Amino acid sequence: MNLNLRKSVLLVGALASLGLSYTTEALATSPNFAVNSVQQSKKVTGNVSDAEGPIIGASVVEKGNPSNGAVTDLDGNFTLNVKPGATIVVTYIGYQKQEIAVGNQSSLKITMKTDDKTLDEVVVVGYGVQKKKLVTGSTIEVKGDDIQKMNTTQVLGALQSQTPGVNIQANSGQPGDGFKISIRGAGTNGNTAPLYIIDGVAGGDINSLNPADIERLDVLKDAASCAIYGSAAANGVILVTTKQGKQGKVQVTYDANVGWSNVYRLPQMLTAKQYMDVQNMVRYNSGSAQWDWSKYIDEDLLKAYNDGTNAGTDWVDAIRNKNAVTTSHALNVTGGSDRSTFSVGTGYQYQDGVFGKVVKSDFRRFTFRINSEHVIYRNAKGRDIVKIGENVYYQHKQTQGLQIGNQYSNELSNMLRANPCVPIYNKDGGYFDWNDIKASGTDGWQSYNTYTSNPILRMVNSQSGNNKSINQNLHATGYLEISPIKGLTYRGQLNYNQSTWTWRAYLPIFSANEMTADTYRKTDNATNQIGTSWGWSTTNTLNYKFDLNKQHNFDILVGTEYGESRPDFGFSLSANTTNSVFGDLTHAYMDFMKDRTAASVSGSPNSDSRSMSYFGRVNYNFNEKYMLSAIMRADGNSKFAPGKRWGYFPSVSAGWVISNEKFMAKTASWLDFLKLRAGWGQNGNAQTVSNFEWQSTFAYNSTSYYSFNGSKDSFVSGASPSRLENQELTWETSEQTNIGLDARFLRGRLGFTFDWYDKKTKDLLVDVPVDATTGFSTMKKNAGTVENKGIELALNWNDKIGKDFQYNVGWNMAYNHNEVTAINSSQNYNDGGNDLLSQGTGVIARFEVGHPIGYFWGYKTDGVMQNAADVQAYLDKNCNGDAANSLQGASIKPGDLKFVDTNGDGRITSDDKTDIGNPHPDVTMGINLGASYKGFDISVVGYAALGQQVARSFRKFADGEAENYTTEVFSYWHGEGTSNKYPLLAKMNEGPNWQQISDIYIENASYFRLQNLTVGYDFTKIWKNSPFSQLRVYFAAQNLFTITGYKGMDPENGMALNSGESWVTGVDVGNYPQPRTYMVGVNVKF
Repeated sequence: MNLNLRKSVLLVGALASLGLSYTTEALATSPNFAVNSVQQSKKVTGNVSDAEGPIIGASVVEKGNPSNGAVTDLDGNFTLNVKPGATIVVTYIGYQKQEIAVGNQSSLKITMKTDDKTLDEVVVVGYGVQKKKLVTGSTIEVKGDDIQKMNTTQVLGALQSQTPGVNIQANSGQPGDGFKISIRGAGTNGNTAPLYIIDGVAGGDINSLNPADIERLDVLKDAASCAIYGSAAANGVILVTTKQGKQGKVQVTYDANVGWSNVYRLPQMLTAKQYMDVQNMVRYNSGSAQWDWSKYIDEDLLKAYNDGTNAGTDWVDAIRNKNAVTTSHALNVTGGSDRSTFSVGTGYQYQDGVFGKVVKSDFRRFTFRINSEHVIYRNAKGRDIVKIGENVYYQHKQTQGLQIGNQYSNELSNMLRANPCVPIYNKDGGYFDWNDIKASGTDGWQSYNTYTSNPILRMVNSQSGNNKSINQNLHATGYLEISPIKGLTYRGQLNYNQSTWTWRAYLPIFSANEMTADTYRKTDNATNQIGTSWGWSTTNTLNYKFDLNKQHNFDILVGTEYGESRPDFGFSLSANTTNSVFGDLTHAYMDFMKDRTAASVSGSPNSDSRSMSYFGRVNYNFNEKYMLSAIMRADGNSKFAPGKRWGYFPSVSAGWVISNEKFMAKTASWLDFLKLRAGWGQNGNAQTVSNFEWQSTFAYNSTSYYSFNGSKDSFVSGASPSRLENQELTWETSEQTNIGLDARFLRGRLGFTFDWYDKKTKDLLVDVPVDATTGFSTMKKNAGTVENKGIELALNWNDKIGKDFQYNVGWNMAYNHNEVTAINSSQNYNDGGNDLLSQGTGVIARFEVGHPIGYFWGYKTDGVMQNAADVQAYLDKNCNGDAANSLQGASIKPGDLKFVDTNGDGRITSDDKTDIGNPHPDVTMGINLGASYKGFDISVVGYAALGQQVARSFRKFADGEAENYTTEVFSYWHGEGTSNKYPLLAKMNEGPNWQQISDIYIENASYFRLQNLTVGYDFTKIWKNSPFSQLRVYFAAQNLFTITGYKGMDPENGMALNSGESWVTGVDVGNYPQPRTYMVGVNVKF
C-alpha cells in the first residue's frame, strides 16, 4: 500500500469513526469549509504535495481572513477565492507552515517541507538542557498546560496518568494530603520519594507549588540520567521548571475555577435493627443468651428501630460534608525585551473536605513567585556575555484536618465501628453524652459494654475538631552567567530557603463515656508548636560546547555544590498546659492558659550536616547520529563516619539514531525518527540514614535507673546506651541498566517509546540480630538488597482532519517486578506493621528475601468448613487427622476457617504463614484523549493500577464483639452453604478465625479510574473584536467513576499508617477516599 493510499484510508476511516459521511465534493463544499465570496475576488486553484505525493486534508486559508479557507482533496487539490494581493497560508500537521503571495498567479503548486521541530526540542537534564533527539537516558516531559488541565490542588495529582514507570498513589483524599511516589518500583525500605529539583535547586517541596505556576516537568528515571545528582538520586529525579519570562509584549493570564465535591462511594452500614439482629446471631453462635435491648434503649426508640421507622445512626454518613467547595485562582504576568524578561504569578487555592461536617477538614494556600533575567553586557556581535537572574517562590499554607492514621487515631474508623443504636442528639437537642448513655433503657449502655459512646461528640472535642497548622516557605535563587568566549559558560548560583511552621490544638472538657480513658476529659489542655529553619547552598558549573569539523560535537560540564545545615539555623519548640481561660481553639495560646507557668516545654535545634559534591559530564555526538555520554559525581556527607563520608557515582550511556543511516533512506516516507539507546549507572541514597547514626548514643529516660549501696527500694535516674555504634554505615547504592527505543512515524503524528530496565539497590538499612551480650537485640546495618525489573511503553497519536479538527490519543503502561534478593544477616527478614490491621492481630507485613518489599504475611485459607464431615476432611488433609494440630484446637467446628498447611508438616503453626498479597501494583496504565474543533475542546484522562492487594479491616479490636459492621456481614458463614470465604461470628470473635492475619482480610484492589473529563469553549472564536486573546470557559469532572472489585471506599491507598515503617502500605482501616468533583472554570489571556 503506497503512502497516498494509506493517507486516504486513514482520513476516511477517521471520518467514518466519527459518524461523518465523506466525499471529496462534500468536504470541499460543506458550510464549514465554504469559500466566502467577496466582490472583486480572484479564483485561485492549486495543489499541495510533499516529496512522496499529494497531501490530503491540508488547510489553505487567506491570511488575515481566517473564515475564508479550503481543505485539499484526495489529490491534494484546492480552490479558493481571495482578494487581489492576498497571501494564502498552508498548514498541515508534521510540516512547516507555508505562506504564498498570490500576486498574478491563478494556479499554485506548493511543496511542503517536513517540520523537524519535535526532534529539535530540548529537554531539561541535570544542570542544563539537551536536544531531545540526542538524549541517551530515559526521561519523560510533561508540559505545564497538561498539568493545569487536570485542575488538581497539587502537582503530583496530575502526573499519575502521564508518566509511565512513575507510580503515584494518594495518601488519602483529605485536603492537603500528599502522595506516595516511587519511580520504577520501591528501591528502598525507607522513603521512596525522588529528588525534586525546582528551578535548578535541589531539595524543594513539589507539594508547595501551585500547578498553575509550572512550565514543565522532566522526570529522569534511569541511572544514566540521574547520576549527575549522585547520592540524592537513587529514587529518580523530577526537574521542575516554573513559568519563565518571555520576550515580547506583556501577557496577562487569569485562571480560575470553582467546584463541588462529594464522596464517590460510601460503605453500607448496618441499621439499628440489623445491628441488633447480628449481635443476637453472634450470641446464638456462641451458645449464649440473646441481648435484652430494652436494657439499653428507651422503649419508644426501640420500637421505632424494630418497626423500621427509625433506621438508627449512620455515623459515616453523619459526618459527610455534601457539596464541599473547592476553588482555585491564578494570575500570571509575563513579558520583556530582548535584554530583560520577567514572570510574576500569584495564586490562591481552597479545598473543603468531604468528611467532617461539624468539624473542619480543609486546605488553603497562597502562593507568590517572581523571576527575571537581564543581559548586563552584550558584545557587538550580539552575543550575551554577562547575564543575571533570580527565582523567588513563597508559599503560605493552612490546614485543618481529621485524624486519619491507624485504628487508634482515625475518625473514619471510629464512625465505621460505632453503635448505630446510639443517637447523635438527645431529646433536648444536645449531643448524646455520658448522662444519656447511663439513662438509656433500664440499665444504660454502660452495662452493655464499657466503650459505647457518641463518636461525633468525641470528634468535636478531640484533636480532629480543634487543630490548625500553618506553614510558610520561601525559596530564593540568584544566579550569574558569564560567557567569555563562544560556547563557554560559567554559571554561579546561590540558593536560600527559609521555612516556619506552627501547629495548635485544643482539647476541651467533655464526657462521652467515663468508663474508657479516651472518651472523656476532666481538664482541658492546649498544645502550641513552632519551628523555624533556614539553609543555603551554592552551585558552580562550567559548560563548554564546541565541535570539530562540524561533525564531532562535544558538550562538557564540570561543577561543584556545597550545602549545610547547622544547629543555629533554626529550632523547634513545643508547649502544653491546661485550664484555658476562653475554652476554644481560637484562644488556645499559652498566654491564655491559667496553668501556663506549669507548662510542659520541649525544644531542639536544627540538624547539623554538611555536604560537598564534585561532578562532571561529557556528551559527545557524531553528526547527531552516534551519541555517547559519561558522568562522574563524588559526594561527601557528614552523616557518615570518617572514612565512609565519600561516595562515587558513575554512569555511561550511548545512543544511535538509526533513521539517520543511509540504509534507512527507503523508510523516510513513513519513519521520521528511530533511536536506540542504552545506559548503565549508579546512584546513591543518604535519606535513610540519620545524622551521626553511626555513633553510639546515650539516653536519659525512664529505663535508665540505678540503685546503690545494695538498696533495692530506691533508685537514681541516669543514662544508658540507646544505640550501638556502627562506623560501617554507608549509602544505599542503586545500580541500573536501561535499554530504550524512541521512534516517530508519519510526519510526527505517531510517537513510540519503549524502555527495559533492571535496577538493583544494595546496602539497604535493615535491623539485624546481634549478640544479647551487647544489651540489644538488633542494630542497623547496610544488609539488604532489592531488585526491580520492568518495561515501560508509551504510544501517542496527534493528527488533524480538515483545518479545524485536531485530535490526540495517548496511552502508556508500565510493568514492574519488585523483589528483596538478599539480607546479609542470620535472619532473612524484618517484620513490620504490628497490630496495624486490628488490635491483637500481630505482624501483617514483611521485608523478606524472595518477596516484594512489604508483602502481606499471614495464613492462606481454603474456604470455610461447612459440616462435620468437612471438618474431618480438613483435619485429614492438613493436620494428620488430629484437631490438636489445627489452629482452632479441640473446639474446631463447622463455620471455622480452613487454614492451609503450607509447609506440609501436618500441623498449623506460624511456620505456615506465607505471602498472601502484594500492596504494589504489577501494572500501571494511563490514557489521554483530546480533541478540538474551532473553539471547542474536550479531554479525557484515565488511570489504571492492576495487580495490587489491600488489607482491610474496619474493626479496632479483632475481638470487639459490639463494634458495628457493614452489610458485608450478611455474607459471613451462618449455616451450611452460606459462605466459603468468611467464617462464622462468635462471641468476642474468640478463636483464630478473625484474630489471625489471613487472606480473608486481603482484597484485590486493581482499579481503573476516569480521572478527568473536561469540555471547554473559547469565546474569542465568535467574539471577533474581543480584547482577549483567550476567553475559555470549561466544565470539568474529576474522579468521575472507578471500576474496581474492591469493597472499601477507595482502592487507592498509599498511606503508611506507621510513620516509622514507610515500607508498610496498603492497609485500610478507614482510609479517607478521594472525592468526585464537578467544577466550572475560566481561562483568560490578554
